[in-house]
Amino acid sequence: MNSLPEDRDALLMEQVAAGDLSAFEELVIRNQSSAWALAFHYLTDSAEAEDIVQEAFLRLLKSAPRYRPTARFRTYLARIVVNLCLDFRSKKHPVYCDTIPERSDMGNNPEVLLHNKETANELKRALSELPPTQRIAFLLRHLEGFTYSEIAEAMNISARAVDSLLQRGRQTLRSRFHPSPK
Repeated sequence: MNSLPEDRDALLMEQVAAGDLSAFEELVIRNQSSAWALAFHYLTDSAEAEDIVQEAFLRLLKSAPRYRPTARFRTYLARIVVNLCLDFRSKKHPVYCDTIPERSDMGNNPEVLLHNKETANELKRALSELPPTQRIAFLLRHLEGFTYSEIAEAMNISARAVDSLLQRGRQTLRSRFHPSPK
């Protein structure tokens, strides 16, 4: 196979295709955190993100014999996670719970923590209000550090479309946090 030499994960995928389950285990260990972070930041639910990541790795395992390393592995995995998130969100129904999750230690300065939490919550709300494609592009760029071409590959769009999505997303977020005076 014609793999990208710097992409250790692509080489591992080739080993998985040959039936090496220890290579698959290494792939999971190396990539589960970033896959979960992407899914979590899009879905904002830990359990849903875990389900998405589990499904993504199952799909990786099933598709290993057909895998061709034409792009970096993390781009390939991100594409699977993005598609699963978009599919999940389009079918999502509200889930209600009876208990409030436990809070962790609040630290030494409650005022600073409260301000940080409020800002983080506002950002999460603002991100959740972006159209799905803008949100995914924004998360891939700013959470995962993907290049425009990697985002284009993961989302199956052009780099120019990525630029447009990111510009519109930033503009929306900027107007939300810094509204222009009337």
